[in-house]
Amino acid sequence: MDRLIIEGGVPLKGEVTIAGAKNAALGLIPATILANDVCTLENLPNIKDVNRYMRLLENIGAKIEHIDGKAVQIDTTGIKNTDLLDDETQKMRASYYMIGALLGRFKKVVIPFPGGCNIGVRPIDQHIKGFEALGAKVDLDHGVIRAYADRLIGTSIYLDVVSVGATINIMLAAVRAEGVTMLENAAKEPHVVDVANYLNLMGANIKGAGTDVIKITGVQQMNGAEYMVIPDQIEAGTYMIAAVATNGEVLVKNVIPKHLESITAKLVEMGATITEYDDSVLVKGSDHLKAVKIKTLPYPGFPTDLQQPMAVLLSLTEGSGTITESIFENRFKYVEELIKMGAEIVVNGRMAMISGGKKLSGTHLSATDLRAGAAMVIAGLVAEGKTEVTELMHIDRGYEDMEGKLRSLGAKIVRINE
Repeated sequence: MDRLIIEGGVPLKGEVTIAGAKNAALGLIPATILANDVCTLENLPNIKDVNRYMRLLENIGAKIEHIDGKAVQIDTTGIKNTDLLDDETQKMRASYYMIGALLGRFKKVVIPFPGGCNIGVRPIDQHIKGFEALGAKVDLDHGVIRAYADRLIGTSIYLDVVSVGATINIMLAAVRAEGVTMLENAAKEPHVVDVANYLNLMGANIKGAGTDVIKITGVQQMNGAEYMVIPDQIEAGTYMIAAVATNGEVLVKNVIPKHLESITAKLVEMGATITEYDDSVLVKGSDHLKAVKIKTLPYPGFPTDLQQPMAVLLSLTEGSGTITESIFENRFKYVEELIKMGAEIVVNGRMAMISGGKKLSGTHLSATDLRAGAAMVIAGLVAEGKTEVTELMHIDRGYEDMEGKLRSLGAKIVRINE
């Protein structure tokens, strides 16, 4: 089992380049199925979930060729099999996008219920509601999803809750449906827009992505296309928080500053200094950080994927802050690990009350999920003494070479391979 050994107390300084967005990539890769052609995706992050998705496509007949570092050519002309009963699908949540993509092209799919991080109940009822509204029959039997249709026909679909996954999945199916689909109460996240932009480049007809109403006019045929994945706002936010937590100064490169506005606003409110450039942000820490109140919300609100790293930062501030988690009900499991380090956090339902001004001390930590793993690493960077973080498979699912990037910023961090 691999582990990270971190010696804390070193301010991060220098430059870090952000990889392509995990959440965008996991929607773009299955989108290539709809083309029945050769597609090229650039700036894909080298992370476990992306690599698993590539194997998933290969298992059903796609040909994958890696070109020049981060570009990948995906030939989906050979896909014939729509049964995905293998282990890869159960290791990541986003495997459910295969339902929309395969329904769109083949009108049938068999797939196990998706896996991913255990951060609370994550139903796919809104996905199923959308598929059924388009005319598909969806059966759930012993953990297996079977979806099939003679025809997919455009219709009006209203999502009961704002869901990024359901928005992208329904788009994937609806682009090849007959007629017009109006998707209301849609998610507005940057990766929703990214997937829509790519589908349009492939020949789809999608309007309104980035608003709460998306109009999808079905097309009979789609073509291969080249596309570059947007930068990862969550990875960028993680390094911004790490820079402030260690009272460092870091230029975070290859970002879209507008995607980071909710994060930037909170860090400035806490006392950090942030300077925005065209495709980078310069983040400087402060000796006097103030506590703030944070509530996670769908985009453009504060992202749920960054509340764990923010909990570490709030442990260091003057005064007491709160985090209210409105997206997932079980996302405070990591708090017990921070308490072991000396943090003073009380969780009451969906709210965590964090008393600042605490000195954290290094200890053994276990990453409970992907974003909690990032929080453990940041905690180790600011703690006195050495911190050991295990269960790194969670971190590797979403962060490309985290320890290497942190070392380039001066952090004392090594990975021990066992």
